[in-house]
Amino acid sequence: MRSILFVTGTRADFGKLEPLVVAAREEGFPVSIFVTGMHMLERYGMTKVEVHRVPGVTVHEFLNQRPGDPLDTILSKTVVGLSDHCFEHRPDLVVFHGDRVEALACALVCATNYIRSAHIEGGELSGTIDESFRHCNSKLAHHHFVSSEEAARRVMALGEPKAAVHVIGSPELDLHSRPSGVTLAEVRDRYRIPFGDYGICIFHPVTSEVGTMGEQARLLFDRLVASRRSFVVIAPNNDPGSDAIRAEIDALPQDRFRTLPSMRFSHFSELMKNAACMVGNSSAGVREAPFLGIPSLDFGTRQKRRGRSGSVVQVVADGASIDRFLRERWGRRHDRDAAFGDGRAASRFVGVLKGRRLWASALQKSFTDGQ
Repeated sequence: MRSILFVTGTRADFGKLEPLVVAAREEGFPVSIFVTGMHMLERYGMTKVEVHRVPGVTVHEFLNQRPGDPLDTILSKTVVGLSDHCFEHRPDLVVFHGDRVEALACALVCATNYIRSAHIEGGELSGTIDESFRHCNSKLAHHHFVSSEEAARRVMALGEPKAAVHVIGSPELDLHSRPSGVTLAEVRDRYRIPFGDYGICIFHPVTSEVGTMGEQARLLFDRLVASRRSFVVIAPNNDPGSDAIRAEIDALPQDRFRTLPSMRFSHFSELMKNAACMVGNSSAGVREAPFLGIPSLDFGTRQKRRGRSGSVVQVVADGASIDRFLRERWGRRHDRDAAFGDGRAASRFVGVLKGRRLWASALQKSFTDGQ
């Protein structure tokens, strides 16, 4: 069987990769995981522990950064570490997700060493530097597992051949579509969440807006405080600007705001399923929340060009609109939105792996016109 290496750098991309890892393992593929990035940092919950919990796979750890490293430094360190790993272990396929700097490093290593690669969730729009990384990754990868027909068209517009583009849906929806395996009471007990009626807030930095991230966070959190509602706040990622957001989070009243560095995915899924709403600028607010029928407030520009469900309200810098959302949408349920998939991505993924076309495709890429 062909060996498959999955590369993960954050708690978010691992939530998307895990269903694919498990499905590939169950089909008999030798599977390993290269874990790096935020996973390795205590400040972000040392989430490498979650990766190690996946049975039947080999996990390789690589520390690619120190706190405060700029993105280009993290990129260069990751390129060196992953290149050494691939030279030693010779994977037949490397799978990476999305738009983070670790994914860009992975795409570069695979392209320059002619290692077959697969990119998960290319072809999407967001309007930040992440979008540029994502499209670069699509140009460098050999195969593309995308979440929608719209994303597939964008990847083909970049010159990628139709035969290399596979619409499977968004993999994290596989986990959300089935029981989490834990109860809300167990989640609240494990993470010491004292309130039963709550929203979820995740607000990440936008790297092109570093100078205003503190001001943006202050506006958002001031309105959440003024609402007198309770929120579970998941700490931001490690992009430049996160310290300014954390400073605002640290000032929140602890009786109504429970801040966590990260959560187990099964526990986060159960928390989402029972939330009154989701606010912030995480992709979970425009993808997972609509799939679960939860109202969400998308604040700022980080997700401004992502798909829009009727359950999502987009606000740039308008406190009155935030107030209105919290007043009118709190606890309101919506029909499931399946624009990003139906919860069967992993089975479609392994269906492609079990075929011959992926493994027989050329490693030398060329631009495909006029599809």
